[in-house]
Amino acid sequence: MGDRLFKGLTLFFALCIFAIAVAIAWQLWTNSALSRHEFGWSFLTKQIWDPVAEKYGALPFIFGTLVSSVLALLIAVPLGVGVAVFLAELAPRNISNACAFLIELLAAIPSVVYGLIGMFVLVPIMRKQVQPFLIKSLGFLPLFRGPAYGIGMLTASIILAVMIVPFITTISREVLLSVPRAQKEAAMALGATHWEVVRMAVVPYARSGIYGSIFLALGRALGETMAVTMVIGNRPEITASILAPGYTMAAVIANEFTEATTDLYLHTLVQIGLVLFGITIIVNGLARLFLLKMHVNTAGLE
Repeated sequence: MGDRLFKGLTLFFALCIFAIAVAIAWQLWTNSALSRHEFGWSFLTKQIWDPVAEKYGALPFIFGTLVSSVLALLIAVPLGVGVAVFLAELAPRNISNACAFLIELLAAIPSVVYGLIGMFVLVPIMRKQVQPFLIKSLGFLPLFRGPAYGIGMLTASIILAVMIVPFITTISREVLLSVPRAQKEAAMALGATHWEVVRMAVVPYARSGIYGSIFLALGRALGETMAVTMVIGNRPEITASILAPGYTMAAVIANEFTEATTDLYLHTLVQIGLVLFGITIIVNGLARLFLLKMHVNTAGLE
């Protein structure tokens, strides 16, 4: 009786998680009906955002969300994985544990605090030093053209990178520490150097866990709101330059939800939330498929 009760209770908890996700999707779907009927699929491809004329398009926000998240990953993944390898394989255990504790504290800092640091510290540095240097050195590329505002897509990506590094580092470190000691000793017995042991024995064994940490960080980056809103510039335009201001889906919902004075405006913002919800599900689904495929390939090799 106790086993059956325990199984039923845990099954109920698991179904509650599924029910919550379905309820969120249903609420987003029903409360965006006016927008979906008015704009249809063109809502995803239009670039205009004019609440006065009630003409809406989500493409600038989708573009800003994806670009800022990808740029953040490009910055955070090498840094986070490198720190994890150092803490797991090179640093003394006392130093590794102390640094891991500090890194976990970074994940607990509220996003609005990151936004304030970005506004008062990072934005002036970007406006006076980093962006002018990039424009002068790499201005011939479309990615680095335009005036130096300080705020912009690159600034938001740096803030996002700082915010997701603790997730990548913490999870990757735990995965690297879980690699069997025999795996490393076998490589050393064959004459491998420390670098070769890490590169050929440790990292490949922990690869699936590292990829999992990266996708978890990507999910955090896609949904981040306050810190990005404060430094990205909030301009609904699509430009090739990463120095120009942009806009994200989470930011436009946070900025304009209280200003939605018409039903169509309100339903449009809810539909942006529905699109963000769908993108998050797709990204996590692709991550699961990728990890499953890699696990199957690894098992086949073994």
